[in-house]
Amino acid sequence: QVQVVESGGGLVQPGGSLRLSCVASGSIASIKVMGWYRQAPGKQRELVAASGAFINYADSVKGRFTISRDNAKNTVYLQMNNLKPEDTAVYYCNANLITPNGAFGSYWGQGTQVTVSA
Repeated sequence: QVQVVESGGGLVQPGGSLRLSCVASGSIASIKVMGWYRQAPGKQRELVAASGAFINYADSVKGRFTISRDNAKNTVYLQMNNLKPEDTAVYYCNANLITPNGAFGSYWGQGTQVTVSA
């Protein structure tokens, strides 16, 4: 049993900031990658940022978003600054991890809504 839960979404004006949090819990031996994805209405889900052996960002958020992890707490954060209306989407947390029996799995949170509007 693995649970991934996001929090921190909300309504913010253009230029504002939000900090998203995601906690993975349950039957976890080790987490290999934690990342953030987003999906706007009518669009495909896209990678925003991921933290594993390396940190990767979508070109559209470079310089504005920062991903960080607290490995001891199985937690990943996404600091979003200078938000734009184009950032409006449901943001999903993903964890690629190894369970205690040695199996690899990819787990998703329920999503948190981020709306950037004046």
